[in-house]
Amino acid sequence: MKEVIIIVRTKYNVSKDTSKRTYDDVVYDSATEMEFYRDWILPRIKSGEIIKCDRQVKYVLQPAFELNLKKYREIAFISDFDITYADGRFEVIDVKGMVKPMDNLHKKMFAYHYPTLNLIWIGKSLIDGGYVPIDVIKKGRKERKKAKENK
Repeated sequence: MKEVIIIVRTKYNVSKDTSKRTYDDVVYDSATEMEFYRDWILPRIKSGEIIKCDRQVKYVLQPAFELNLKKYREIAFISDFDITYADGRFEVIDVKGMVKPMDNLHKKMFAYHYPTLNLIWIGKSLIDGGYVPIDVIKKGRKERKKAKENK
């Protein structure tokens, strides 16, 4: 009889098998997030370009409250990485496989509550240069689609 292996995934299609998203005994939310840390952040820490990297920092976008005896939970954004560079720059990084509608709302609320912080969505696209801002990936895809249609 053949053995059947069932892989259970979360609602964002992330496998519950953490082996592919673990590095240095740290389990990341996704393999892309783990690879970003390993391949992009860690070399810059070793070179001294990045002097501090915090993970999973919570930013409250709306506090919990109660209305008409009903309790509402807080709305929070949790960053993937908060990076402080040697030159003094500070960035809040969120590694994205794809942008969901709720992400746009969270980004807008983040900008309102933390206007002095720079939130950057990073994606991985080898054709667009590796780990780059999501806007660069979207622009590249749009240009490639337009070029394909014009052929």
